[in-house]
This record gives sequence, C-alpha cells and structure tokens, in this order.
Amino acid sequence: MPDRPEALDLAATLDTWLSSVAQGQSSSAAIRPGHRVPFHWPLPSVSKDFRVPSSAWSARGVFRARGEEFPLEVADVPQGVFGRVNELWVDARGDTEAEMIEELSARSEPLFRRQETVGSSLGQDSRFTGVIRDLEPLGLLKLLFCPDRDVAHEARIEIETHASNQVFTPSLVRILTERRHAHRRSAQWAVLDLFEDLPSFCPDGTSQSHAVEAMKGLIWDAEDDFARTTFKAGVVLGGHLPADMGGKTLMECLDAPSKFGRRSAIHGLFHVVEWEPSLREPVVLRLSDHAGRETDSLLAVYARSMARDIAAGADHVAEPLFEDEA
Repeated sequence: MPDRPEALDLAATLDTWLSSVAQGQSSSAAIRPGHRVPFHWPLPSVSKDFRVPSSAWSARGVFRARGEEFPLEVADVPQGVFGRVNELWVDARGDTEAEMIEELSARSEPLFRRQETVGSSLGQDSRFTGVIRDLEPLGLLKLLFCPDRDVAHEARIEIETHASNQVFTPSLVRILTERRHAHRRSAQWAVLDLFEDLPSFCPDGTSQSHAVEAMKGLIWDAEDDFARTTFKAGVVLGGHLPADMGGKTLMECLDAPSKFGRRSAIHGLFHVVEWEPSLREPVVLRLSDHAGRETDSLLAVYARSMARDIAAGADHVAEPLFEDEA
C-alpha cells in the first residue's frame, strides 16, 4: 500500500467515521440503492423562453423556503408574473404572484433536496451550498456513501482526477472491505469503477495485491448483488487484471460460500480468456470441474454453459437470476 502518511491518516480517519456510522445503525444489512438519476441544474429558464426583457425585473421582497429567505426579483409582463431567485439559479412563472411563488417553490425543491442530502452525508446540520470538487478528501469519500447515487458519481469523478498521487488508495481499499454501512454497495461500485484503471491508484505490486485481495473478499462473502457490485468485482478482475492476478483469483472464487460471488466469478472468467486466450484451457477445465460440484442448480448449469462457450470461442450465455432477486 502507498505509505504516504497523509494517505494512511486519511484511511484511518475514514475507518473511524465508518465505525461511528455503523454504531448508529440498527442493522448491518446493505440497502438496495436505486438507479443513478443525473441531476441537472439550473433548470431551463422560463423567463428566457418567454423573452422577458432585463428591464422588466425589479427587486420585490423575499422568497421563503425551508426556513430561509432569499432576495426575490419579479417581472410583471403581459405574458404573466415571473419571479427569480439568483442565489438559487431558478425562476418561475404564474398568472398571479401567488401562483408564481408556488411554482418557484416547486422548481427549487430538487436543488434543496440535493443540497440537504449532500449536507447530511457530510455530517452537516444544514444544506451543502458549496462545490463538491472543492471538498477535502475525506468529504469526497463520505459522499461515495451518499444515498443519492448521482452525488456519489460526482464524488467518484473528483477522486479519479487525483488518482496519480495515491492519497485515496488505502481508503478505497478500505471501502471494499466495509461490511456495515447501509449504503456501502454504491460506494463499493464506485471504487470498483475507479479500479478498472488499477495501476493509476496502485502503481506497485504490493498495493495491487491489497486491492485484489479486497475484491476477492467482496466476492467471497457477498450477501447480495445490490448495485451489481459483486458482478462488477468479477468484471474488474477478469476484464482488467486477467493475466496478473485476476484469473487466479476468480478461479479461487468459484469456491466462495456466496452464490452471488460464485456467479460473479463464473462470468468474470469469460473475460479472463477474452483478454488472455492462453488461459483458455485451465479456465475451461476449472469451470467444468466446478459445474460438477456446484450445489446451486442454476449455477451448475451456468458454469457448464460458460465452459462450453469459452471452449467454442462463442459469446457467453446470460447469467441466471436467483429467486430472491426478482
């Protein structure tokens, strides 16, 4: 692992935070996250659509929302009554000022929800009004666990821009080993997405081995495949680290106690051979042997079919879904 003091300190601080969050939870079970819904702000301007001239605007009192007050500008023109709050980058229209205020409240609500979600994820008592890219490293790591996956996505992008200094590396590996935070699955998916370019975060063999071991552990004891995180771990190992450590690790994971993990390993081995054809024979033999010992009937068929497809150089069959995934 990178031994820079600031990287190790960051990982230790993250571990303390994760432990404190876990103590406040009633269960260690993961929550199934929703799909990512991209957030776009500001919304298209209503006043621009109606071509309200700049000369029509004048300050008129305040706009009240969520216990806060914001300077309000109003334009009363033939097309209706328009209002805008520059601090929130939002405007609205109504036939009356009351209707405009109601519409302004509705249009500003998505921004307030997002800012409050970010603030809560950072441990703040108020909404977050800053810029995510300006956060300290610990703040970005916390946001990977945000219930809003689009916020986590934005944090992941910012972390990616700092890959070369490896300050995040021990913390990212730590996230893969997390087993208590309710929103760990989307955070782990984000880490795995970053680790598709593992050398950027782990430039040496030792740090890469730690990362691979963490991915193996994620597959090995997976209690679910929420956010397709377990599946993603197999893809990273098989599709991005096939010859170095991925193939060997995935063949070991065929013996994982987790059915989700074994499914991930079976699929990941297809990508191993896709990128490293020299491993075709040992992978086919291992999958065929596993099919005869697999205790789950769906996975036994899947492993046998995958071995056949790899041997024939064909595309792979679709992975099976378990009853509890419906």
